[in-house]
Amino acid sequence: MGQDAFMEPFSSTVGVFRCKLYLLLLGFCSGLKVAVPSHTIHGIRGQALYLPVHYGFHTRASDIQIIWLFERPHTMPKYLLGSVNKSVVPDLEYQHKFTMMPPNASLLINPLQFTDEGNYIVKVNIQGNGTFSASQKIQVTVDDLVTKPVVQTQPTSGAVEYVGNITLTCLVERGTRLVYQWLKDGRPVHTSSTNSFSPQNNTFHIAPVTKEDIGNYSCLVKNSISEMESDIIVPTIYYGPYGLQVNSDKGLKVGEVFTVDIGEAILFDCSADSYPPNTYSWIQRTDNTTYVIKHGPRLEVVSENIAQKTTDYMCCAYNNVTGKRDETHFTVIITSVGLEKLAQKGKSLSPLASITGVSLFLIISMCLLFLWKKYQPYKVIKQKLDRRPETEYRKAQTFSGHEDALDDFGIYEFVAFPDASGVPRMPSRSVPASDCVSGQDLHSTIYEVIHHIPAQQDYPE
Repeated sequence: MGQDAFMEPFSSTVGVFRCKLYLLLLGFCSGLKVAVPSHTIHGIRGQALYLPVHYGFHTRASDIQIIWLFERPHTMPKYLLGSVNKSVVPDLEYQHKFTMMPPNASLLINPLQFTDEGNYIVKVNIQGNGTFSASQKIQVTVDDLVTKPVVQTQPTSGAVEYVGNITLTCLVERGTRLVYQWLKDGRPVHTSSTNSFSPQNNTFHIAPVTKEDIGNYSCLVKNSISEMESDIIVPTIYYGPYGLQVNSDKGLKVGEVFTVDIGEAILFDCSADSYPPNTYSWIQRTDNTTYVIKHGPRLEVVSENIAQKTTDYMCCAYNNVTGKRDETHFTVIITSVGLEKLAQKGKSLSPLASITGVSLFLIISMCLLFLWKKYQPYKVIKQKLDRRPETEYRKAQTFSGHEDALDDFGIYEFVAFPDASGVPRMPSRSVPASDCVSGQDLHSTIYEVIHHIPAQQDYPE
């Protein structure tokens, strides 16, 4: 019977433990053994709690007795209920609260209340060849589930960097034995020179605040049976300005000097890290005199409208909550460009179109020059020869001694014409028969100074 009671399975909120696992862990030995899965069990107020118990023995048993006792700190144990074999004898005060189904020694408490918190003692007696006894103690805690916490910030309007302080308080509507933990950007916050906590850790104090304290804060609350985290809260911290700088969409920047081509309009942008956002002022310095030219984070400068080639500017950022300001200086240099760029402003051609037009012009010019050189000189010479008297040719033959070289400079042809008088003349050089007109005996006058051109068709008389 003891073996049957030992082998009977049971379930609980903690888990299901079977006899074979128990025997492996406990081992076979003589006498009675009683075991519990845990010596501390956490319960939820208003819900049922199951206290699992295992026992076993190696002898024949005629009777099995199970007794449950309850004790609070500094008090005597109180009888709750007991059984002999399968007969249960409850205490009349608790008969509707505690339940046991022998030979299973496990105890069910339903419903669980704060007054049920304490130590529960189970005792098992075996009657056989002798009497064997064994007991175990289980500590039971009773808690309420944690509700979602809410974080409050003081002051609600925020704090100024290095001047003000911020206090975060974590509030929980329900829950017992609460443990508080503060998180920043998901990581635990620890004590430092500016961070401190209340004794229960439910209040977090920052004094004084700095820009580095900006982040996502939350409060994590937990107890032995549950945990909840609050919504993210971001404290308002006023700081800055920090890192003031000026940038532009055009021009060449070298250090704090911007180089701009004349005729261009350049847009300057002034920015700084600050909360709340800064107010910006642009100041121009001319002839040792400074004056405000615009308010706002952007300034447009048209280089054509600047009288001086070098002009000094200043951007001033001011935080009206922290009362801090910062300024940065820079210089704009206007560079000169050719008159062609100014004349072509707004209507300049693309580089590819310009190159194409110039190339076409050069090609056409070269072609025209080539045609003129090829045809025009011959036409002129031919016309002049047609109108030239024979006496000039004879004179040219007589006076071609190059008395004046400048007069002889030019392009000359081989000129042949018939002798009207019929008197034979000796040519200046012999002409092959193949170069002459067949069937005719022509005497020619040759006038040749710089350039010789092969004989062409005879001119008629």
